[in-house]
Amino acid sequence: MTLARGLAVGAVGVAIVVAILLLSGGSKHEYTLVFQSAGQLVKDNDVQIGGRRIGRVAEIKLSSNNLAEVRIQVDEPYAPLHQGTTATIRSGSLSGVANRYISLAPGPNNGKKLDDGSTLGLDKTTTSVDLDQLFDTLDPDTRKNLQKVIKGSAQQYEGKGAQANEALKYFNPTLSTTARLVNELDRDQQSLQDFIVYTARATTALAAKRDDISSLVGNANTAAGAIASESDSLNEALSVLPRTLRQANTTFVNLRSTLDDLDDLVDASKPVAPKLAPFFKQLRPLVTDARPTLRDLSSLISRSGANNDLIDLLKKQPQLTKVATPTFQHSIKGLQQGTPVLQFIRPYAPDLIGWFRDFGQSTANYDANGHFARISPIVNAFQYTDTPAGGTLTALQPADRQVGLQSGKIKRCPGSSTQTATDGSNPYAPEGSDCDPSIVPPGP
Repeated sequence: MTLARGLAVGAVGVAIVVAILLLSGGSKHEYTLVFQSAGQLVKDNDVQIGGRRIGRVAEIKLSSNNLAEVRIQVDEPYAPLHQGTTATIRSGSLSGVANRYISLAPGPNNGKKLDDGSTLGLDKTTTSVDLDQLFDTLDPDTRKNLQKVIKGSAQQYEGKGAQANEALKYFNPTLSTTARLVNELDRDQQSLQDFIVYTARATTALAAKRDDISSLVGNANTAAGAIASESDSLNEALSVLPRTLRQANTTFVNLRSTLDDLDDLVDASKPVAPKLAPFFKQLRPLVTDARPTLRDLSSLISRSGANNDLIDLLKKQPQLTKVATPTFQHSIKGLQQGTPVLQFIRPYAPDLIGWFRDFGQSTANYDANGHFARISPIVNAFQYTDTPAGGTLTALQPADRQVGLQSGKIKRCPGSSTQTATDGSNPYAPEGSDCDPSIVPPGP
């Protein structure tokens, strides 16, 4: 082998060694860090010391006790690490999501070196605190009110950027004026001290009622929002307010005479007022007992669901009216046509009822075989004649005995099936009828 060839082979070997060193990045040491939360770390995030990258996040997994185990690789000469090393998850900026990195604070060089694969527990690690965690410490009402404050601030400055910038020009004079005001307050130490003490007492009293104050602020915010939503109506109301106040002034002046007249009413009511207490005392049980009725009435009027309350019934009333109107018209027409028939039948109602009554009585008897009826033929063989000496029966001729059974021979009037009533209500002779009202049964 010539000298030139040997030098060429040596240069190639050196190049290969340099390439291996550059590509491999030197020796790496691995450690496991245990955090309460991975804090939005992802694989290949930086591991830094003093703001310089000295390694990477190799793996993130969940331990059996629900902690985050983060395996990192640290390059030499920053590894091996020493005892006393701590790790903190930090954020590169507020504008990113996956921009977290692990910041190491190395232990002293005279400390014991950590073996590869060593684990730093929770006492050596610190999880980053996200803004969401800060918000999670607030109760739901506080978070909701904070959202309203932010939205309200946005609405307040919407379209008013130029005015806000103009206002900032006066910020420095405001601070200067405030400084002079503070200096003036500081001259009278006793007055300032009393003011602070009394303010502290007032603040303590308000703190004892913080729930009520929180509700007051929330309700005031809701009321302010409702007023803001009706700004046009509010402007209109304010425009007519002066005229309203003038009219109210006139009304109040006239009210003076009314109040004078009202004194007489009050004096007259004084004797009655003591009696109201017993009345209201007796009324209270009635009101208490009426609660279930009113509750049922409310449920009857309005109930959740479909087709189950009076409101649903009223909604269907127009459709029912549309369907029922022709029916009622036909019913009216039928009643009008049936009125003459009912007028004709009405006088015979006593006879019809008497027939049903007597028919029931004739079959009321019963024995072991059931009900039975006794039927006896009646032959019109005699005629009853009422005389002053007494009634007599006179035998009829055989040819006259069938007169009462032949159609058209005897025309009885309605109600003539019984004896004549003392008030003359029967028999009834309809107008235009040819019936004979004298034909009634004998007897009183």
